[in-house]
Amino acid sequence: MTSTISQPWVMRLGIAAMTMAASLGLAACEQAGGKEQAAEPPPAQVTVEPVQQRQIQQWDTFNGRIAAKESVEIRPRVSGYIDAVNFQDGHPVRKGQVLFTIDARPYQAALASAQAQLQHARAAAALARTQDKRARALLPDRAISAEEADNRAGTLAQALANVQAAEAALASAQLDLDFTAVRAPIDGMAGRAMLTTGNLAQANTSVLTTLVSQDPVYVYFDADEQSLLRNKQIARTANDRGTNTTLVRIGLANEDSFPHQGTVSFTDNRLDPQTGTLRVRATLPNSQGLFTPGMFARVQMQSPAKFNAILIDDKAVLTDQDRKYAYVVGQGNRAERRELQLGRLFEGRRVVESGLQPGDQVVVAGMQRIYYPGMPLAPTARNGNASEKPASTDRDQTRDSVAQLHMASSSEKTAAANRP
Repeated sequence: MTSTISQPWVMRLGIAAMTMAASLGLAACEQAGGKEQAAEPPPAQVTVEPVQQRQIQQWDTFNGRIAAKESVEIRPRVSGYIDAVNFQDGHPVRKGQVLFTIDARPYQAALASAQAQLQHARAAAALARTQDKRARALLPDRAISAEEADNRAGTLAQALANVQAAEAALASAQLDLDFTAVRAPIDGMAGRAMLTTGNLAQANTSVLTTLVSQDPVYVYFDADEQSLLRNKQIARTANDRGTNTTLVRIGLANEDSFPHQGTVSFTDNRLDPQTGTLRVRATLPNSQGLFTPGMFARVQMQSPAKFNAILIDDKAVLTDQDRKYAYVVGQGNRAERRELQLGRLFEGRRVVESGLQPGDQVVVAGMQRIYYPGMPLAPTARNGNASEKPASTDRDQTRDSVAQLHMASSSEKTAAANRP
């Protein structure tokens, strides 16, 4: 009699065999994974230097424009035809120098007429005075009526008023004659003559030329709100009551440095809400005539007080999208990533507002050899007296990458050989 095994039992035995095989495979994988985790790359060769802390006084940089301290549009005060132009375009002039001469003949005639009117008024006043004196002498003897005496007194008063009016008219005519000579109101540099000889100049309308002062000059620039708040915070922290002098340094478009110095002479009383900036003006000596109004200028304004700052080499700062960080040597000579809040550059070094402490050993060269935080490091101190060498070359980076790939491939081969 032949015995047969039912189909459900066969299925149960197959499932049990598959489960055992999967368990054995998982155990082999875990053993191989443990061996791979045990394999660690060699320490990365890096150069480090300690974080510095010292007192600094920063300079904030802005863009500005040179402007004249005094700027005048020369307009005639009387109308007339120009007889002469008495200066050279683009040359310096002195205060009081005659720049233009307007035809003076009509105003000379007006002056002579005013003088004649004054003489007439004075003669009438003299006659009225004599008649008034005679009336006052006759009035006690009743040789003249009181009404007649009053009329003569009134005539004298009118005659004296006419004299004053004639004197004022004469003074006005004299001024008009003087205004035919258009003079420079300030020392400065003259522009070109807008109207030349023979042209009609309209009083208080026509622009004859422009005149700008040369020494000193102004530099106008707009300081941003963040810089103003930071400087105020520095002043409060340093308990600085402030001085009346804030230094600025100026650099022109063809200058890399800031060789010219001046002082802040004006700060506006409100910020521009549209731009979030405050208008500031500095005064700059210009005895050599180097600065011309309208020139572009780079301006550095000194912070109000010194403060303690953390400084690092700017090459130590790395970027991860919008975040800045650096590697420092942590416990056990392992790479430790520090997120940084950065300030401005100061004498070639970066100010760190948060993220580092004095004495931290920050990696300044060899950062490309650090593949992950916690990686072992072989730090070498930077020699401050030696010239700085490049952190690495393309050949070094290629050699390091090949070594890492070779080590990873060896680990995979070892794990595969240990699998059942």
